[in-house]
Amino acid sequence: MQIARVSLNQIAQQIRQVLLFFVLLGGSLVCSETWRYSETESGSFVADLAKDLGLGIGELAARKARVVSEDNEARLQLDLQTGKLILNEKLDREQLCGPTEPCIMHFQVLLKKPMEVFRAELLVGDVNDHSPEFPEREMILKILESSPPGTVFPLKKAQDLDVGNNNIQNYNIGPNSYFHISTPNPGDGRKYPELVLDKELDHEEQSEFRLTLTALDGGSPPRSGTTQIRVMVLDVNDNAPQFEQTLYEVQVPENSPLGSLVVKVSARDLDAGANGQITYSLFYNSEEIGKTFELSSLSGEVRLIKMLDFETISSYELDIEASDGGGLSGKCSVSIKVLDVNDNSPELTISSFASPIPENSPETEVALFRIRDRDSGENGRMVCSIQDDVPFKLKPSVENFYRLVTEGVLDRETRAQYNITITVTDLGTPRLKTEHSILILVSDVNDNAPAFSQTSYTLSVRENNQPALHIGGVSATDRDSGSNAQLTYSLLPPHDPHLPLASLVSINADNGQLFALRALDFEALQAFEFRVGATDRGSPALSSQALVRVVVLDDNDNSPFVLYPLQNASAPCTELVPRAAEPGYLVTKVVAVDGDSGQNAWLSFQLLKATEPGLFGVWAHNGEVRTARLLSERDAARHRLVVLVKDNGEPPLSASVTLHVLLVDGFSQPYLPLPEVAPELGQADSLTVYLVIALASVSSLFLFSVLVFVAVRLCRRSRAAPLGVCSMPEGHFPGHLVDVSGTGTLSQSYQYEVCLRRDSESNEFKFLKPILPNILSQHCGRKSEDIPTLQNNLGI
Repeated sequence: MQIARVSLNQIAQQIRQVLLFFVLLGGSLVCSETWRYSETESGSFVADLAKDLGLGIGELAARKARVVSEDNEARLQLDLQTGKLILNEKLDREQLCGPTEPCIMHFQVLLKKPMEVFRAELLVGDVNDHSPEFPEREMILKILESSPPGTVFPLKKAQDLDVGNNNIQNYNIGPNSYFHISTPNPGDGRKYPELVLDKELDHEEQSEFRLTLTALDGGSPPRSGTTQIRVMVLDVNDNAPQFEQTLYEVQVPENSPLGSLVVKVSARDLDAGANGQITYSLFYNSEEIGKTFELSSLSGEVRLIKMLDFETISSYELDIEASDGGGLSGKCSVSIKVLDVNDNSPELTISSFASPIPENSPETEVALFRIRDRDSGENGRMVCSIQDDVPFKLKPSVENFYRLVTEGVLDRETRAQYNITITVTDLGTPRLKTEHSILILVSDVNDNAPAFSQTSYTLSVRENNQPALHIGGVSATDRDSGSNAQLTYSLLPPHDPHLPLASLVSINADNGQLFALRALDFEALQAFEFRVGATDRGSPALSSQALVRVVVLDDNDNSPFVLYPLQNASAPCTELVPRAAEPGYLVTKVVAVDGDSGQNAWLSFQLLKATEPGLFGVWAHNGEVRTARLLSERDAARHRLVVLVKDNGEPPLSASVTLHVLLVDGFSQPYLPLPEVAPELGQADSLTVYLVIALASVSSLFLFSVLVFVAVRLCRRSRAAPLGVCSMPEGHFPGHLVDVSGTGTLSQSYQYEVCLRRDSESNEFKFLKPILPNILSQHCGRKSEDIPTLQNNLGI
């Protein structure tokens, strides 16, 4: 890796020259062209970075080029539109680097896509903008009159903040015949003025001289500073103080406490009395040295009065003078080297940060940052890390830059945010560390379909409900967030094309609540199923389904319907009962049905009215009408019974049927033979037979008419109704015929055909035929074994 530097040299009109050299990763690019700009003006043009880097102007903006300085001060600005590097503020070399030479300002050029870092150094040259200044306006020298010509007297040098040729180059004094100025170069680059005696002095002839000392720098034009030298000629003091060492070298840790002893210098004077008393002073006292160290004038101890900082100043040079009472003096130098201690924690600077980041993304760059430690050596070496339990990792780049990237795919539903702590630890003793926390949010992607709380729902609603009745609801959740979790509910097309779902139920699209649109009829529809869907508002949208089964609960809204005896016949059915019947004789059986179900269809029978109470009874559970006692001749021949049929609903509904019973003589159980009649009664018996025959004929004709009427109606319905004659909703009854056997409530086997239409408001039941083929048995409710005897008695 090659590092090129920008050199700024002093030129006329306070113009600097900057030479920029850039380091390219994988190769080198040296820009040899020189750019000029003024130190006092901000916005000055420095270099054409786009040209020097070999990049197009648009490429700098596309790759988000940035200029970053070491101290994070925005002194340079990159114009992404033109590719030019310009000054953002005035550069002051003395403020930036002080006496350090060369003065280098480090900065980096960051490029992304791909990530590249170009390191550059801006070497700031000095401008002669400071004049030399002496520490005192007047210096006093005491010189013995016995001093031989050629004696050298050190003078305090002037201070010039500029460096190089712009620093002090020469000293001179005004014209005189006794002294001249010499400026020897000790080899360390510092020039000290020395007053050289040209001829012997005579205290009695002239005891004092006043000279003007001028310091000149090498700038163009040169700057100067002056001070007055007062030379006092003394009587003879022939021994000057002598230091034990001309150079003292000490090392001081930068964390030394205030008041710590740095060094103790010592000088001797062979003279006695006042000429042998030595006092110590700083021969050259700069402002920084005067603020940092304190010299004891009596003991020669140098102590700290300000905390040291290796990163600011790493060494100090002190010149100490020892003077006796006779005006003689000696000089020594003290070199103080500041030792670095691990007193600076690592620094971390975020250059770019991206949050939130989308889930399910591959390796994604989250942050770009730089670390730095102002210490040196092992104290400045650093280790960077993050915690182990996060799906992120650090990738080192160049120049202490690190990239924080995702490791694997993130799932927002598992964890929506991460608090990443970046820890930077140096390798000093003791180790210091810096922690920086960043909060990374994970943005949602629509990767979760809605999920219903149940795969199937069973809802119940009682029939005859009010329209728009709330019957329940479905609920689904979506693990995503935002619009990806906002759900819309809908009814899906039913599998059964004949189910009018749109007219039965509706669903609230926002909350999934279900409503019955019209009144339901249990007798027409006991249950139905449909599917509902939940769709989110993501892109693309995801959805799921659930099955809903609605069960219609029966309500007691159908009164019992009497199948036998028929109540709409033109002539009532008359039951014949022999007077010789035993108690419990089966007169007839009332047959009734209820369109409801469950306990709403449980029927009970009750004798409501009777011509002669106590003669007949009705069994409550099967509707059988039986004699309650023996019949007698005193009992009336005709009886009218009213039987009440009631269901078990709440409230109960009922229907009543009227039975006509005729008591006849000559019947027996099971066969009733013809009675022995006397000749005188023959005419009366013949009249009875004619009456019975006429009654049977009329009844047969009536029943035949009823059957023809029913058959015609059924045939018409088969042509008009799409379901055909005697069809019924699937599942309403298990079979085409309802068989009521002798084991049920009837004493004989009967078979009934039940016919109903889908669009009928109430079920229509038709009692068509019994198993026995003889219509007379059906009409009168007799047992089959009684029919031959009855025919013989009637003469049929």
